[in-house]
Formats: sequence, C-alpha cells, structure tokens
Amino acid sequence: MHLEGTVLVGPEFEPVEGRVVVADGEIVRIEEESVESDDVVLPAFVNAHTHIGDSIAKEAGEGLSLDELVAPPDGLKHRLLREASREAKVAAMARSLRYMESTGTGTFLEFREGGVEGVGALRDAVAGEGVEFGERAIDPVVFGRDDPDVLSVAEGYGASGARDADFDAVRSEARDAGKLFGIHAGERDADDINPAMDLDPDFLVHMVHAERIHLERLEDRETPVVVCPRSNLVTNVGVPPIRDLAERTTVALGTDNVMLDSPSMFREMEFAAKLSDLPAREILRMATVNGAEIAGLNRGVIEPGSDADLLALDRDSDNLAGAHDLVRAIVRRAGAADVSRVVIGGEPAGRETV
Repeated sequence: MHLEGTVLVGPEFEPVEGRVVVADGEIVRIEEESVESDDVVLPAFVNAHTHIGDSIAKEAGEGLSLDELVAPPDGLKHRLLREASREAKVAAMARSLRYMESTGTGTFLEFREGGVEGVGALRDAVAGEGVEFGERAIDPVVFGRDDPDVLSVAEGYGASGARDADFDAVRSEARDAGKLFGIHAGERDADDINPAMDLDPDFLVHMVHAERIHLERLEDRETPVVVCPRSNLVTNVGVPPIRDLAERTTVALGTDNVMLDSPSMFREMEFAAKLSDLPAREILRMATVNGAEIAGLNRGVIEPGSDADLLALDRDSDNLAGAHDLVRAIVRRAGAADVSRVVIGGEPAGRETV
C-alpha cells in the first residue's frame, strides 16, 4: 500500500511531494514525484502518558485538588475505578481507544491501575472483547501499577510518585527483567523529584516544579521527561517549563488522565506550542518520535525501515487551506476534522474518508 501527498520526511519533517510505500508493516521507500493528492502525510502520534481507565469518569471532580482527584489509594478516580464493573471499564476504555486512533494516535504509553487484572482489562479493550465496535489497531505500551507481579504481563512499571511508596524493590525487578520504569515527579511540588531521580528511572512524568538542580541532573543523566501541560493546568499545579526541559533532555507529550482532558494529541500540541513558543518542528517531535524513543520503538518518523504508523491530513480542508508554514499549521491549528486517513502497522485504522 502507499499514501500520497506532501510527505513530512525524517526527524526534521522536510516536505517532499510524492508517496510513502509500505510493505509488511514497514516503510520501504519514499518516492519523490508529482501527485494529485492534497493530503499531507506525517507520522502517527505517540501519546507518551495516559491513564485511560479514567474514561469511566470524564469531567468528574470539578474543583477538587490534585490529591483529591487522583492520589492513591482514595482519590476520586481510584474510588470510581473500584466501584465500576470490569465490563464498564473495558467499554469506556475501548471508546477512548477508538477516539485516539481516529485522531491519529498510533501508540500510547499507559500507566494502568489495578495490577495484573487492570492490564488484562486494557488488553481486552484493545482486542474488542465485549464491545460492539471490535478490535483496535492502536498499540499500547503498558506500564502496570499496584502489584510487582504486573511486570509479568506489562511492558514496564509506572510508579505514582516517590512520596507514595518505596519503589526500590520494583525498580530493581524492572531492571532485572529488562523492562521500563517510569515515575511521576514534580507534579505537586519539587519535594519528590530528587527521590524519583535517585531511582534512575527510564523517564519522568510532569516535572512542573523542576528547579535548576533538577534540570542539571536531567542533563547529566540524559533522563527523558514526558510533559502533560493541559492536565497540569486543570489540576491547578502550574505548567511545566517545557522550553527549559527541552534544552536539557528529550521531552515528549502526553495527555494524562482522560478524566481531566480528551486524549487528543492535536490539542496537546497546540497548547504546548503556544505555552512554550518552541519551534513547531520541535513540538511535533515531542508528539511523535520522542515518545517512541522513550518506549524503545521504531516509529514516529517517516524513513525507510521505520514502522508504518502514518497519519494523513487534508491540506485543502477549510482549516488548513492557505497555510504558509505547513508544520506550524499542523501543530497549532490542525484537528480531528482534518484527518483523512490513519494507518497503524501498515494497515488502515481509525476513521477514514473516501
């Protein structure tokens, strides 16, 4: 199969008119030639931090503090998760997966509550078990929580935060198993950042309150950071210093709790771009290849040999027509209505238009 249009090639998203040729789930070549398509083809998004179990409780908890909303074990979301049936949680997650897929997300890094059972519920949602619209192509990278045994069924461990528990043992187990370890840090204040970094995580999430000493440690250790600025604003903890972080280390974008925000990478890119005023290409990397690198995946960039996770947008849509800077327009104004095609693993996925 192939996709035609203006192809954004490589990590700099250089525009090339032509087509991306795909075989066996892989990009095999980019052909530069004149084509009739108005589409612009870019890598599918990698959402680097989600909690989609919260899909059962969208917009619950107005006016509550961060701890009241999500702190384990008795924050509002944890109480609602305990009260909901497994069937309800699977169905709600499946709907979020369908939305994510149809809006161009090919991969997501999920901090999954509920131990082994919680991971199983997410796998069932991806497989379409018990839901009316069937299997999804979107690819989860699952970071289990709440039970060290979860490493047997997950790609890694996603810790809530260094103040919540002692994670030394599970960090060692993840390392011994060759699996990833991520941890929230610096969301409420700076007090848990150094303890989190002392665990030598594969990546940190949030870092809203990163101070100079933490930025220096990030740079020295080359520890990546996932930022979720919309979520941080909603929970009233502040916003991450995206520009400062990006000057020191790899930064990726995540949408965080579905309870608080839609899992739309379009919205996250726009907010992050306007908040930080970083170049559009850097923001688009945060939404694609940077998250893939954190997870050790071969995607997020259009190059021969990369996984064929691709997103096509209608460059002639009412929203994008007339754009002078194509990448800037994608980052700052594109949205779900501009999506014309999503390909994940070389196969059509999500919403397609004819």
